[in-house]
Amino acid sequence: MQSPTILLKRYLIFVHRWLGVALSILFTLWFVSGIVMMYWGFPGITRTDRLSRVPLLDPAQIQLSPEEAYARLKRDDSPGRALLTSFDGRPVYQFDAGGGGGRGRRGGRGGRGGGEGMVYADDGSLQQQVDPAMIDRAATQWTSQAFSSAKKESVVAIDQWTVGSQLRTLRPLFKYSFADGQQVYVSGKDAQVVQYTTSESRFWAYLGAIPHWVYFTPLRQYQPQWFQFIVWTSGIGSISALLGIIVAIWMLSPSKKYLHAGAPTSIPYQGWKRWHTILGLAFGVLTLTWAFSGLLSMGPFEFLDRLSGNVPAQGGGRRGGAGNANIAAALRGAGRFDLADYAAKSPRDALAEAGADFRAKELEFTMFDGKPLYLLTDSSGATRIVPVQGEPRKEFDPDRILSIVREASGESLAELRLINEYDAYYEDRRGKKSLPVIYAQLKGDPGTRYYIDVKTGQIVGTYNSRNWINRWMYHGLHSLDFPFLYKHRPLWDIVVISLMLGGTAVCITSLVLTWQVLRRKLPI
Repeated sequence: MQSPTILLKRYLIFVHRWLGVALSILFTLWFVSGIVMMYWGFPGITRTDRLSRVPLLDPAQIQLSPEEAYARLKRDDSPGRALLTSFDGRPVYQFDAGGGGGRGRRGGRGGRGGGEGMVYADDGSLQQQVDPAMIDRAATQWTSQAFSSAKKESVVAIDQWTVGSQLRTLRPLFKYSFADGQQVYVSGKDAQVVQYTTSESRFWAYLGAIPHWVYFTPLRQYQPQWFQFIVWTSGIGSISALLGIIVAIWMLSPSKKYLHAGAPTSIPYQGWKRWHTILGLAFGVLTLTWAFSGLLSMGPFEFLDRLSGNVPAQGGGRRGGAGNANIAAALRGAGRFDLADYAAKSPRDALAEAGADFRAKELEFTMFDGKPLYLLTDSSGATRIVPVQGEPRKEFDPDRILSIVREASGESLAELRLINEYDAYYEDRRGKKSLPVIYAQLKGDPGTRYYIDVKTGQIVGTYNSRNWINRWMYHGLHSLDFPFLYKHRPLWDIVVISLMLGGTAVCITSLVLTWQVLRRKLPI
């Protein structure tokens, strides 16, 4: 009769083997596609994409002041936010209610073409409805292609490029496919381009994001089923990896009691099983942490959501939100957002003062330290500050921001300083986030950190101690987003690709062993 120890070992080997049979293909796809996702993601539209495709703001075309434009809406209240941008190739004022003049949904989508109220700055007409010709122009202006070369179709059902996010239910939606491989999806409600792909982006998505996220339309279109599939497979995969590590260590003989090719060895296996054991010992922990961190990204455990701060606190909002609002309000300063405050310097004058070298695509009406100003943005996302009273400049006085935050935080302030490089919580492997920023940390739990851009005077990042699960157990373990690596690229690339190749090798040996098992057990 076999001892309980031997029976347990056999049982663990049996479970690990058949879990490997079930998941080996999926894990191989995850590792290989993960390498691709280091450089290419799922197609989408960024704020920079939008800015690069709208025309420059031409001062000569701006015939109405913001007050005159807002009067055309015939509203009794004051706007909470105002933005001068372009729509359908023309300069337009966008007015949003509420928000206190904050940055809000810059570059986002809203009703009637992107704002709660839109008034053309050239003739004062209101943008209220869109027609088929306007929708067609949006597609051709985005791609710089002739409408005659496009195939237009109404998107009735979810397809591969509208399978996620808000695009799932956005209707009416029209897809334009051009001969050069460009495809755009335009909303029939506001004539905004909401999705854009090219032949190249689709190619890399099929190799990267789609297999990695299991974004195959037949499954992904059913959200609950897709969620359960990812949770269960990543959870079972984590168990399989853990069992593999346990079995490999358990079978390992430091005294080399086994023989391989006539020589003593620590591993009792031959052939592909031997390679699987060796690679599992080397990369098994990586496989385990990678599968488990992927599981955590789905947020399947409510208690972890509560620990990580992903569940709103009682009373509404997330923890740390009040401090965020207090600091943001202090940066804006006292006083209500009022379009009359901008009368001393018109948008036309502000654009002219910014200089011919700054090619503005957007002009935001905002405030800093209680003073009205214009914040201009070019196609790259770079900004220029034009105060209503004062000369244009590239950034705010860091000492003044430090003083404002110090006064607003009072005794709750733990640390305050200017930083010129990314840290563990304000980071960007591609180096696109703005620097320098003001770093402010508040005392106590959750120990909230704020990052304030000196170029805009606005909060561009927050973090509190309840976010550590998402920061370290997901981004840290899954993407190896550790400062000592991503600050020294290509070190991060070399390390991550090496580990991913190791994980891929584990999966390939598992695929071979799976084939051998199935060939023995099934009539193949």
